[in-house]
Amino acid sequence: MTTAKQSEHLVRRISLISLIFYGIGDILGAGIYGLVGKAAGIMGNGIWLAFLISALAAIFTGLTYASLGSRYPRAAGIAYILKKSFGSSFLAYVFGIMVLCSGLVSMATASRAFSGYLIGMIPALSLNAGILVFIALLTLIVLKGIKESMWANIICTVIELSGLLLVIAFGLSFIGDSSLMDFTTETNPTGQLHVPMVFSGAILTFYSFMGFEDIMNVAEEVENPKRNLPIGILVAVAVSSVIYMLISIIAVSVIPAGELAKSTQPLVDVMAKAAPWFPAKIFSFISMFAIANTALLNFIMGSRLVYGMSREKLLPKFLGYVSTKTHTPVTAILVCIGVVLLMAFTGDIAILAKSSSLLLLTGFFMMNMSLIILKRRKDEEKGRFEVPYIIPAFGCVLAISLIFSATFEEAQRAMGVFVVGCILFFILRPKAEAIENMQG
Repeated sequence: MTTAKQSEHLVRRISLISLIFYGIGDILGAGIYGLVGKAAGIMGNGIWLAFLISALAAIFTGLTYASLGSRYPRAAGIAYILKKSFGSSFLAYVFGIMVLCSGLVSMATASRAFSGYLIGMIPALSLNAGILVFIALLTLIVLKGIKESMWANIICTVIELSGLLLVIAFGLSFIGDSSLMDFTTETNPTGQLHVPMVFSGAILTFYSFMGFEDIMNVAEEVENPKRNLPIGILVAVAVSSVIYMLISIIAVSVIPAGELAKSTQPLVDVMAKAAPWFPAKIFSFISMFAIANTALLNFIMGSRLVYGMSREKLLPKFLGYVSTKTHTPVTAILVCIGVVLLMAFTGDIAILAKSSSLLLLTGFFMMNMSLIILKRRKDEEKGRFEVPYIIPAFGCVLAISLIFSATFEEAQRAMGVFVVGCILFFILRPKAEAIENMQG
């Protein structure tokens, strides 16, 4: 018989292979299908450079997350790490809310996008009805259990990855047809390379690399987490980086950057030219699975972050309830659904969506700083996967560089989320004893 105490905990059902698929699926997502065109509008044929800088930022921060994950595999993710390193419930709470908000906004955006595709297939559906159908299906999967969620993720990841591999397979022969050092765009007619332009492109393409940080929030459901978390994070970032670099080079080799920048479906157009015989509708089908996967993984991340913050007494206790039957954080899942539906139905999510990169970049800076602090602490126990100081230090520099490349409007939006987190902190007033109870 399952005791009440046992019902408060998640169970370890995520294998290393499932974790790698989780990371790759979360990073690849649906963003790359549209970001290639937007990046070409900023960087011209040099979009590979923006992806390279983004990949470096992701790799260095990924190494930091891998090291932190080997030390503290906890569901609260960034909230737990910031409590442990800075000793501040305030920082833990506010940054936890910022990361949570970013994930739920992404999920709300995905639900509206998926509903748009669904309406194209079933015209009788309204946008809101499509959103409800989509969210209901995701909820059933996530409530069923983490094992079922991982299988759904693997299926979606295989499908979305196949679309990108098709672009690579049919586009490889075009590499060399155009100069990859031509940075000519409408806003840069001379084609010269400018540092601000590069970082502007990098902060845009960095959005494609987000997702590896979500692995931290399923730590309490991973088998042998101190070993598997670092491997899962690093393999996911490495595989995604290679795929993105190839995609960015192939895209501008097949279609001129100026034309690519004006496309509403850049990779579909790339395939249409590289393999005109290939049915274009298949990419719409693949996009639906990519969108669904993004939403599914954000759903898992958000619910586990809420659960973890509740366990650390940063959120109300009832949010930490776990079903004795499915071993899923039921209350946290339902709360996430409510917030996402509110965002999706109002439609006013573009304001927050554009600041998602900035919110997570700020979180990445804090996580790199946390590792530096923990490594300098004399009585701190080392993790199974250790990295030299240069890794988190360089991660800090890259994160700050990308943060300061953001527009004033994006900074305002991110600051708005920060202020909301501060207000919620002072309203809910997490218990001071949360700091003392971190040792478990």
